[in-house]
Amino acid sequence: MALIIFDFDGVLADTLNDLIQFGQEVCDELGVQHVVKKDDLGNLEIMSFASFGRACEVPEHLVDEFVKNCLKRFAEKKSPPAIFDGLSTIVRHFAINNTLAIVTTNSSQNVNAFLAEHGLDECVHAVYGIDIPGSKAQKISIAQNQFSAGTKREAVFMIGDSLSDIRAAKEASVTSIAVTWGHQSLEYLLRGNPDHVAHFPRDLIEIIEK
Repeated sequence: MALIIFDFDGVLADTLNDLIQFGQEVCDELGVQHVVKKDDLGNLEIMSFASFGRACEVPEHLVDEFVKNCLKRFAEKKSPPAIFDGLSTIVRHFAINNTLAIVTTNSSQNVNAFLAEHGLDECVHAVYGIDIPGSKAQKISIAQNQFSAGTKREAVFMIGDSLSDIRAAKEASVTSIAVTWGHQSLEYLLRGNPDHVAHFPRDLIEIIEK
């Protein structure tokens, strides 16, 4: 039995268009003269709404407002984001014999709504969102301590689509898997020297169960 930790945006949830749209709306609302584009996410050293705001040239004193308003738009969206093709099957497969968790810079509320919408709420044991204090590496360690105590686990995996996900996994001393269907390019992800790279959702099964 393994502990498998997923990032949310760009790994499970196809939120790129929403992020660009909401980022632009909030910039306009805050009076920030910036055209939001994919590169604002693709070149982030740390994948977070705060870093996204700074990449969009949001002044530091307005970054918290940018984060709050972006999260609010996700919460108010009529339907949760789409899940990447094949991920529902993969999540259900892993849930049979493993413990699943999500560590994300999105809100736990938004993630739980997404899981319920796609019928995956019973597959995931815990969600550690932006509303829970600590860095991503710290939250990975919290999950590891919560679900590994007194058990013999073969491995702990962190599945992410950003350079900062890979670095957080390494900081927490767990196995990192970089996925290439998310917000950052393979070239950028390789800067973090991930333990594994998955190009398609089905690759995750081979990597984790080999």
